[in-house]
Order: sequence, then structure tokens, then C-alpha cells
Amino acid sequence: MEILKLEALSGNPVLNWGLNGYTTDKIFVVSAIEAGTIFEFGLREKRQYYHKMWNSSDEDFDRLNLIISQGHSFGAFYNGELIAWAVCDFRAWNNSLFIETILVSEEFRGQSIGRLLIKSIHREARELQCRIVEVETQNTNYSAIKFFQKAGFIITGINTKLYNHSTETAIFMTYDLLR
Repeated sequence: MEILKLEALSGNPVLNWGLNGYTTDKIFVVSAIEAGTIFEFGLREKRQYYHKMWNSSDEDFDRLNLIISQGHSFGAFYNGELIAWAVCDFRAWNNSLFIETILVSEEFRGQSIGRLLIKSIHREARELQCRIVEVETQNTNYSAIKFFQKAGFIITGINTKLYNHSTETAIFMTYDLLR
């Protein structure tokens, strides 16, 4: 298995990757408290089943390929076949590298491929002299939040109105390259 710069996605590689989404028995519940001039968010773990699937369209892959064309995305290849990707968007306006999506084929999950992709992302961000690497996920994607925390990311923001689905809250996480 090798990690290489991703050049483009042809067709829909995730068709044979198994589960394109996540299933969990634990989520993070977001609470908000507003009292006068004080506004606080809280996160707590809750045992709750949640299942989410993504349906990829041609427009999604066109958008991802536009980001990939910047040259800062990575693919994991096994016997020449793409088995995972990390699509990253360099954002000059705030000097960051944003992980648009990271996905590992179900067959290869749990084999540290995500960790290797994160190492490549951090190396790329340092070469670009970024100050941070950012990612956004859902409060319902418990395993993703835990994965990014284990990789050194911290929760730096919450958006309760980003998604149409009222159960989901956007969780923004950041890895500080300047520490």
C-alpha cells in the first residue's frame, strides 16, 4: 500500500468500497446555553444508534476533482487500485489546509490508512506553511470525531444550523501546526 498525490477521481470509485457512510451506537449531543451576554456550547456522549449514508453524484465528483486539481490531496493505493482518499482544499485567505473529505474503503478500515493520510496532509500543510489543518464532521459521526482527536485535532467550533437534518450539528476541528 502506498500514499500518493491524488490527481483526479475517474468515475465513482466508492461504488465498490462498501458502506459509504457510518453507523454508530454513540453520538455527541450538543447543548447551547445563552444567558445575557454569555453563550456556551456543550458536548456530551450519548448512547444512541445513528446510521448515515451518502449518495454521490456527478456534481459531487466534479467539485472534488476541482479541489484535487489544486494538488494537495492524497490517495491510498493497494496493487494500483485506489482504496482511500483525503481531498484537501488549500485556503489562502486564512492560511489553512481544509480536509474536504477523507474516506477509506470498508475492507481496509482499521488498518491505519487514515492515520497515514493524516500524516501526508500534515506534511503537505507544513510545506505550504499553513498555520492549521481543519476538518468538519457531524456530531453523529462519533468514530470520525474520535479518530481526529486521536490524530491531535481539537474541537474549535460548532454550527447548529449547517445541515437540514435537525439531528446533525457541524463540529469543526483543528490541528495547530505552529505548536
